[in-house]
Amino acid sequence: MIDVNELRKGTTFTMDNNIYKVLEYQHHKPGRGKATIRTSLRNLRTGSIIQHNFTSGNRVEDIRIDKNVMEYLYNDGDFYYFMDVQTYEQTPIPTAVMADAAPYLKDNQKIEILSYEGEAIDVNLPITVELEVVEAEMAVAGDTATGATKQVILETGLKVAAPLFVNIGDVIRIDTRKKTYITRV
Repeated sequence: MIDVNELRKGTTFTMDNNIYKVLEYQHHKPGRGKATIRTSLRNLRTGSIIQHNFTSGNRVEDIRIDKNVMEYLYNDGDFYYFMDVQTYEQTPIPTAVMADAAPYLKDNQKIEILSYEGEAIDVNLPITVELEVVEAEMAVAGDTATGATKQVILETGLKVAAPLFVNIGDVIRIDTRKKTYITRV
């Protein structure tokens, strides 16, 4: 058990027979009375996001998460399938859990899978990924005082703003935390 004052972004715990991951954490202390901890939580089984307020002094059950590197194979619409690179076992992960990570997945990409008691519940994306541009507007640099950008569509369907010099066929590096362009590779 851990005190709710120890919750931080990324902490995983169980509450009401569900597994939650803290997305946002805010400690609010009014002039009198107990502090309130406002959190935004992702249910790792369903993918839904809820807002929950804890009173200072409450406790939640922390859990041990196992990490395993797996290779992304394919998506059948309901599940994303990953293969353990040592045992060659395939693990399905529901689409709801993969919603945030899906735009960054390429075939045969190695990803760290987080599991709890044998159930795959989340993924750790690399900080950056390299994806090919498949669609880009034609753009001409005009009289601009700041760096102009255009929307490009990448091989996974992700849309990002990129500089005007990025063209179809270029491979660009994307920051997965901010969903932004970093550089052309």
